[in-house]
This record gives sequence, C-alpha cells and structure tokens, in this order.
Amino acid sequence: MRDQLISVIIAERPYRLTIRSEGEEAIFRKAAGLVSEKMQEYASNFAYRDKQDLLAMVNLQFAVEYLRLDNTAREHQRILERLQKLETILDEGLTAIG
Repeated sequence: MRDQLISVIIAERPYRLTIRSEGEEAIFRKAAGLVSEKMQEYASNFAYRDKQDLLAMVNLQFAVEYLRLDNTAREHQRILERLQKLETILDEGLTAIG
C-alpha cells in the first residue's frame, strides 16, 4: 500500500499526517480522540489559560504513562531472562542426573 494522507483534529486544529497503512489510520484517529478526551477532562477539572496548558498536561500524563509501561516492560524482560537462566540450569541438572 502507498503512503496515505489523513487529517486529524487536535485542540480544534487540523493536522495532516502521512501514514503507511490503513491499520495506522485507525490508531492515529483513536490517539487524536484520546488527546481530545484528556484535554476535555483537564479543562473541566483544572484552571488553565489556553489550550497549550491543556496540551502540556496531556503530554505530561502520556509521557508518565509511557515511562511506567517502559519500566514494567524492562522488569518483565529481566524476569524472563532470569527464568531462562533458571531453565538452563535445571535442564543441565536433569541431563546430568539422567
């Protein structure tokens, strides 16, 4: 499939994006919708001067969530590596026995 141009609305402004597949279009549209939802959530719960304040808070929230997920993924990777080492040790022990 060829690259495709789409337009999404964020903070009442259109942004043209080039995407590589139809599957990406749904993800970008969902992401733009999520940004809009979070902006509305912040707008109803906090004082702000302009939409840039809302975008900054949404960006910060998403960055924190990303870092938490990244830390979790790294910890899962470390656990997986330890389990693989343990499995190797057990396999070697069982081979030596039998």
